[in-house]
Amino acid sequence: MLERWARTLRTPLGLTAAGLVAVVLALAVFGPLVWGDAAEAVNTENILADPSSRHWAGTDNLGRDILARVVVASRLSLLLALLAVTITVAAGLVLGTAPFLLGRRSGRLVSAAVNIAVAFPGLLLALFFAVVFGVGATGAVLAIGLAGAPAFARLIQTLVAGITAREYVAAARTVGIGRFRILIRHVLPNIAEPLVVNATIGAGTALLSFAGLSFLGIGVQAPSYDWGRLLFDGIAAIYGNALAALVPGAAVLVAGLAFNLFGESIAKGLGLSTELGVRNLALPRRKPVDGPEFPEPGTTTPDVVLEVRDLEVTLPGAHGHVRPVRGVSFTVRRGEAVGLVGESGSGKSLTALAITKLVAEYGRVDASRLELLGNDLLAPETAVRRRVLGTSMAMVFQDPSTAFNPTRRIGRQLAEVATEHHGMKRSEAMNRAVDRLEAVRIPGAERRARQYPHEFSGGMRQRAMIGMGVMGSPALIVADEPTTALDVTVQGQVLDLLSTIRRTDDVALILISHDVAVVGEVCDRVMVMYAGRIVEDLPAAGLRGLARHPYTRALIEAVPDMNTDLDKPLATIHGRPVTPADNPVGCAFAARCPLADDLCHAEDPPLAARPDLSDGHRVACWHADEPLPSERNSGELVKAP
Repeated sequence: MLERWARTLRTPLGLTAAGLVAVVLALAVFGPLVWGDAAEAVNTENILADPSSRHWAGTDNLGRDILARVVVASRLSLLLALLAVTITVAAGLVLGTAPFLLGRRSGRLVSAAVNIAVAFPGLLLALFFAVVFGVGATGAVLAIGLAGAPAFARLIQTLVAGITAREYVAAARTVGIGRFRILIRHVLPNIAEPLVVNATIGAGTALLSFAGLSFLGIGVQAPSYDWGRLLFDGIAAIYGNALAALVPGAAVLVAGLAFNLFGESIAKGLGLSTELGVRNLALPRRKPVDGPEFPEPGTTTPDVVLEVRDLEVTLPGAHGHVRPVRGVSFTVRRGEAVGLVGESGSGKSLTALAITKLVAEYGRVDASRLELLGNDLLAPETAVRRRVLGTSMAMVFQDPSTAFNPTRRIGRQLAEVATEHHGMKRSEAMNRAVDRLEAVRIPGAERRARQYPHEFSGGMRQRAMIGMGVMGSPALIVADEPTTALDVTVQGQVLDLLSTIRRTDDVALILISHDVAVVGEVCDRVMVMYAGRIVEDLPAAGLRGLARHPYTRALIEAVPDMNTDLDKPLATIHGRPVTPADNPVGCAFAARCPLADDLCHAEDPPLAARPDLSDGHRVACWHADEPLPSERNSGELVKAP
């Protein structure tokens, strides 16, 4: 941090701006002490004198030295401008963070009010508030401060929206941390730098605005004076003594330019830019559809950790609502590892986000049943439900580089789970964090706990993310492509770690991946998703021979193995996946399927068990018994025992 600020000051722009700001601040602090008597000395024998060696800018209508008064006025001018900026920042923070703190409905009202206020010119708002609060320095401070708040609030809303979309904020929500604490701990520290930059630039703008109000006669009133007031007095004598108006005008210009240049130089040095709702998806709960047998509502099988029935996720689209997850039903039992595979856009990650209650506020999660250890996850949010989510479920995100707050040490981020949900003191929670880092095989855990995320390698960050998940005693771990962007060796280590935790603590695991081969090796069951639906649910053992859905078999064929003929082109899946907004009638895979017929294009097959398949094997296909063209001569399609 200090190095970046030093780098900023070493640039020509930064050095010049810092020098100007230092001179202006020095005059504000020491000017009244040195030139205060000269500024107040009345000399009726030397009224409206021309500039001379004794009075460089001449005298006013009471014989007082104009230059001395300009120097002395720097303190009041800067003080009032800084007070106005403080009001701008405070009001902007309240308005800018309100949508996040208040939620979707109330937040939209605040956002609408801010958008309306931003549409008006700042000076017009300042004049309006000046009339409301009255003539004088106090009214001018409030007017300028509140007039600048809407633009600052808009900036904060944009920054907060960007940060709250990060995985480490989602992780904090998962462990049950309240919105206000997330704002203080995770959001504000990550937007502090652009706020400082824009507040610095805002000081220059406030200085110019304040001088304008005083020049118009509705700011500082006599006998007090600031640069705007002196400029007003100097205009009356400008034809006799031009410096009477030019000197206070130059002071306003130089000071405003100094703060603006300083803010711009900081922005350039830090790599920042100084340029500065969705309909509520009120849908009824979906009625249960025909499918596999589930326990009746109100009953819970002892070994069932997660129960999902008829899960749907609805999001707003350009031409209406879209459902990227449609009627997903499954159960996960204690100690069981379930893989969720499919191409990008099939709905895997969105299913995981729906289960962990991390779908964005503008989306809607609907299901006839969604329970974790018998707790209804669709019930209104309470402290008890947040505690259940925070202690019984762990989420391992796809990108560990964005899953941790870059401004907080790794140990403190892990310890937050223990302090929030287990009532541990900070020292106890920190010891627990070190223990969990050791458990996930991070060497030098005590030293590493004091480091920041950028000091960890990608594999270590992913292991630390798993360590955060097991800070409590989770019954379910949801791992969303945890090996993405990791090399093969580290991928194996991460998967081995998840398998070890599952076996040791009897934890259920949902592993999301696009690699069907990896899931087949790690998991007990594999669920294949396409176009937001589960098209096949089958045992992982003997995956290649047991798969019945053409999409599952195509995914398996696309993974080369030691028997792949290198003289032939690698297998691919013809066509492109359908988008959630363009789901066709009938089977969504029909346009890419070599077995598709008129029935496939007309009617969507249900996900159901078949008499010739093993127990628990479900498939949604009208032609599950037929071999693909590539299999007809190879004999790869075998009957299940």
